[in-house]
Amino acid sequence: MPQDFKCHIGDRDLIIATGKLAQQADSSVTVRYGDTVVLVTACISDEAKENSDFVRLTVDYEERHYAVGKIPGSFMRREGRPGEQATLAARLCDRSIRPLFLKSLPNDIQVVITVLSTDQENDPDVLGVIGASAALTTSSIPFFGPIGATRVGYLDGKFIINPLLPQMNDSLLDLVVASSRDNIVMVEAGCKEIAPEIYIEAVKLAHEENQKIIKLQDDLRDAIGKPKKDIPGFEINDELVAAITTDFGQKITQALEQVTRPARQAIMDEVKDVAKEKYKETYPEFEIGNVIEEIAKKTCRSKILRTQKHADSREITQIRPLSAEVGLLPRTHGSGLFSRGQTQVLTIATLGSLGQGQTVDDLGLEDTRRFMHHYNFPPFSNGEVKRMGSPGRREIGHGALAHKALVPVIPSEQEFAYAIRLVSEVLSSNGSTSMASACASTLALMDAGVPIKAPVVGIAMGLVTDKEDPSKYVILTDIEGLEDFYGDMDYKVAGTVNGITAIQLDIKLQGVSQEILAKATMQARDAHGTILDVLKGAIAEVRPNLSKYAPRMYKITIDPSKIGALIGPGGKNIKAIIEETKTTIEVSNDGTVVIGSPSEEGAQAAIRRVEGLTQDVEVGTIYTGKVTRIQNFGAFVEVLPGKEGLVHISELADHHVAKVEDVVKIGDEIMVKVTEIDRLGRINLSRKAVFNDQKATGEGPAPAERPHMPPRHQPPSRGGMPSREHRDEPRRNPPRP
Repeated sequence: MPQDFKCHIGDRDLIIATGKLAQQADSSVTVRYGDTVVLVTACISDEAKENSDFVRLTVDYEERHYAVGKIPGSFMRREGRPGEQATLAARLCDRSIRPLFLKSLPNDIQVVITVLSTDQENDPDVLGVIGASAALTTSSIPFFGPIGATRVGYLDGKFIINPLLPQMNDSLLDLVVASSRDNIVMVEAGCKEIAPEIYIEAVKLAHEENQKIIKLQDDLRDAIGKPKKDIPGFEINDELVAAITTDFGQKITQALEQVTRPARQAIMDEVKDVAKEKYKETYPEFEIGNVIEEIAKKTCRSKILRTQKHADSREITQIRPLSAEVGLLPRTHGSGLFSRGQTQVLTIATLGSLGQGQTVDDLGLEDTRRFMHHYNFPPFSNGEVKRMGSPGRREIGHGALAHKALVPVIPSEQEFAYAIRLVSEVLSSNGSTSMASACASTLALMDAGVPIKAPVVGIAMGLVTDKEDPSKYVILTDIEGLEDFYGDMDYKVAGTVNGITAIQLDIKLQGVSQEILAKATMQARDAHGTILDVLKGAIAEVRPNLSKYAPRMYKITIDPSKIGALIGPGGKNIKAIIEETKTTIEVSNDGTVVIGSPSEEGAQAAIRRVEGLTQDVEVGTIYTGKVTRIQNFGAFVEVLPGKEGLVHISELADHHVAKVEDVVKIGDEIMVKVTEIDRLGRINLSRKAVFNDQKATGEGPAPAERPHMPPRHQPPSRGGMPSREHRDEPRRNPPRP
């Protein structure tokens, strides 16, 4: 029977309903907040996998365009692969619930979040996290929940619980916190250079709000929750642990002492090969491998706790060797290389016209994006051989984090009328490539001459706790891959000298305390200064000039009523300008026209054409125009691009002209004065009036403007006179051909 459970969060009701939709799933719920509704289902496979050294969890986030009353823009008019925002929402949920499963659970678990309705005010991503927790809590799947999830904004000096999407444009903080009854489970934040104290206070507020959501799920479980399945997980064989420790303990310790990842991996691979051969008659290979990894993990963690130092013997706040370079690539618009230990990222900046921004076809408010950051993680960065293809969830997530860190310092469209694309190529990986991407991107932007507000840097913090006494722990600055793999926390903090711009927390525990989070945040901010000094050593200021290979963008303003004249029928006029001048032209409804060209000459030619098409010809004004056509009754002169007027033969000179060709020819540039624009919009011009004006002021015509007199020994040809038909017409308005 359908049941609804609700509580008040922020200034709206959060409603969790069950028993009506998707009843064949192990558990299903709908979560509603405002007019945004998501359906979340949870299922577990019957088949248990043999090798279970990781949580077999899949989270799928399905955006449906009908949820916002849209038909997909694709050719097939149906949804395709998940877009970036859907992928990030799936990762947000995955990172929140994954720590709350037994790692040794041998069955596949799938959580599917389907967005059924969205009001474009309440973001469905947080509702997906709440729904996943509620579905898992009421299901038969073993789960150490429930958890709550809350978004916090900071506007006009006040915190806002679950702010509306339109409010987020002005909010200094976009923070999502998932937490259990006691601890923080996941954090995702984008900030506009806020102080750490504001961020820490916001986390505390979100955690308090999450308790209401957790209580709501407790009520839901008490009412309709299923008994949890008793699924035996993988257990470590104590006899095998003792045997491998005796035979290979010293070798494993030797491997962990290696500074470089390849050297460490070579020894570990040798240990696994020998151990599997030795024990293959008694134990399965996967179990031998799992035990070796478990021994290595305990050995590494024990050393860190005992020595209060990194695994490579660095002090806990010491950063690995840093280096930074700019201008590595000769033909790109900007490039930056950042290295931290064995982590190395090369970022390339490319500038383009605003029309080259990314079109966003999802359920959010954003239609286009002029600043893009893309992240590539090829297998060679880890010394591996793998199939290469389109970016996976990890690449999209890491790229989005660096993008979030950089957004607050990117100049506005009014300040810098360019589309900006950054591509971070991970060349070597050993810990926190996303934060290295933020650093390399800063270098590339400065090298490209993008006037960023301040350099952005980032660092990854780690945590190792004592399993016997959780009050004992070590917070590590700049974790490498080994400490990420064997540690309890990956906490990335990015920012400028002015404050924090992005944060992401992933943990392997069932939660970390607010105290640990606050200490790690301040420790990260201390590290930022060291990295900033290295970046400044490579490039102290943004380059004053763009690369000579970057397009030049020029912004002019026209009367909005003239946009149609600029574009022309079917885009004829603007297409012609683009093709002939080799430029890009973007036209906004407010009359703003942005012209881009790698050539100054091409840009100026396009500007002249645009201004000509959108300017009005004024009576009494003198123009220098080009003769485009010649008739026996006069010459047509283009005074502005696309706008011609007639100079009657009687107005071509201050003397009698028998034949038009005696005075001008096609292609000549002559000065003419607008004498009349008739009621049909036809323009009448006079060259004689220009000569008369010059005589009145004592100025003779310019050499190029002196009339071409026919030879004295030749009488004027009658062929130059207008035909009878044309002589019968009024001189001032002869018929147009």
